[in-house]
This record gives sequence, structure tokens and C-alpha cells, in this order.
Amino acid sequence: MIPYKDDNPTTTTPYVTFGIIAANCLVFIYELFYPGGLEKFALRYGAIPVSLLTMHSLQPVNPLVSVFTSMFIHGGFLHIAGNMLYLGIFGNNIEDRVGHLRFIVFYLLCGVVAAYSFAFTDPTSIMPMIGASGAISGVLGAYILLFPGAQVYTIIFLGIFVQIIKLPALVVIGLWAFLQFLNGVLGGLRGIAWFAHVGGFICGLLLIKLMIPRRRGRGFPR
Repeated sequence: MIPYKDDNPTTTTPYVTFGIIAANCLVFIYELFYPGGLEKFALRYGAIPVSLLTMHSLQPVNPLVSVFTSMFIHGGFLHIAGNMLYLGIFGNNIEDRVGHLRFIVFYLLCGVVAAYSFAFTDPTSIMPMIGASGAISGVLGAYILLFPGAQVYTIIFLGIFVQIIKLPALVVIGLWAFLQFLNGVLGGLRGIAWFAHVGGFICGLLLIKLMIPRRRGRGFPR
């Protein structure tokens, strides 16, 4: 099941969402030409759980800095394509709702919480975490809370047949969240920080209402 767009119009241009997507793509292109390749780049600038908890750096950057640099690093084309697809579908509506600057803060905070959520579940790991999925999980948490009934165009694979259907965001994102939690508990595919997704998602759920600007009076725009 692959979502590819939603039926949820916005009233503003999502400059920040576009900017984050562009930044991720530029970093990925840089990775491709980095001496030593993607793996060496990830080792230098990914977020290492044991370093995040002990503040003992195993890299050329401070562990707190690595939390942010790791959000813009991806391990391959499918990795970045999937993350940017989800951010492109759901990020614009959250940015539209909270505003450009608040969306930057929201996105980065969800990414930080996601990184530490995984670090606490695997505190001795020296494998670097990379990818925007933790922060994007926060976006999904916000979206399912604010727009549960929004229709999401989804590609369904039924054997050799492919069908496109519209499903409520509650179903699409709810199923996604359930699978992240299930894989985290059961120890799903190794190499994926499942609990980073869970932590980011919960952060988005809890944080989004605090990020929405309050109306100053009846009839005033948000």
C-alpha cells in the first residue's frame, strides 16, 4: 500500500516543506560523490545512540549536532524517495496549519525526540541512525490528529493487479503507525530504527496542538 497524494487543499505555499525536500535531495547528491561513499558519510554524520546518551563523540561532530545532520542523510534512493514522498504528501498541510517558522521548529523537535526514542531502546548501539523518517513520523502524527478524515489516494497491490483507491488518513496513517510499533516490539527488519518512528509519531501527536497559533479574535485569520 503506497500513498501518493491527498485530497486536502492548502491556503499557503509550503516553502519550508519544499525547502526540506530540496535540502535532503542536495545532501543525497553530495553523498553519492563523497569520498568513501554513503557508508562513510553516515558514519561521520549519523546519530550514534551511545554517543547521544553519553555525549562521548565517536565522530568529527558533536553528538547533539549529529541529531540534526542525521535527519538529512539517506542510505539509498528508495530510502530518500519514500521519505520525501510522505513529507510531500502530508507536510504541506501541517505547515499550512501552523505556519512556516513553527513548522521548522515542529519538524526538528520531532526528529530530535525520534532519535532519542531509539537511543533509549538500544543504548549501547554504535550504528549510526540516518534519515528523515523520525521527523516525518511526527508530521504523520500531527496529520492523523488534525485531518483524520482527509482522503488519501493509495496504490494497492493485489498480486499482479494494481488498484488506486481513496482511503481516510486515519486508515492509511493508522496502519502505518501500527506496523511501526509491531515491528519495533517484535524486532522487525534489522537496520531500521522502528522506535524512532514510534517516538516521532507520538511527539507529533502531543506537540501539534501546542504549535497551532491561537486566534486573536473572531474573524481574524490564524
